[in-house]
Amino acid sequence: MSAAPYIHQLNPINHASAEGPQKAILDTALKQVGFIPNMYANMANAPAVLSTYLHGYGLFRSESGLTPTEQEVVFLAVSQTNGCTYCTAAHSMIADKMSGVPAPVLQAIRQKQPIPDAKLAALFATTTEMVKSLGQPSPATVKSFLEAGYQERDLLYIVLAVSVKVLSNYSNHAFATPVDERFSAYKVD
Repeated sequence: MSAAPYIHQLNPINHASAEGPQKAILDTALKQVGFIPNMYANMANAPAVLSTYLHGYGLFRSESGLTPTEQEVVFLAVSQTNGCTYCTAAHSMIADKMSGVPAPVLQAIRQKQPIPDAKLAALFATTTEMVKSLGQPSPATVKSFLEAGYQERDLLYIVLAVSVKVLSNYSNHAFATPVDERFSAYKVD
């Protein structure tokens, strides 16, 4: 049985009235995504958290070598395993509208069914096990991952993605962040 959720006293930071480091990081976020997601407004209470998130997220996207589809599979695996419905909704929308994740793959992930693509299934399984095992996947999982066509270096980028998602997933848990209207069609329970 899980504990009752933490009742937070902090409020989302309003970009229009933000000052100092909070305004600076929200300005950066606005330039990057074109709007201030509810998650960012909450994370800006500790500007270092949002700054670290944006930096790591950007590096995962630009340097991992994983395709946009593979990146979404990783983010969805982490968010789903951590029970973050906000990030699962957001990455489902990105997967569907921006990253080219095939509909049957996204549907399988969202419905917790077998993924109909062996390579993506290995990526999802490895990422999920990385989260559940606190970064200690079994030798059999790593072997399957490598046999699916991935490299050991890809495991390090999964670590980066897990780290970034811990910042967002845990912040969303603390704030019970409401899903933005842009992602509402992808809400999960």
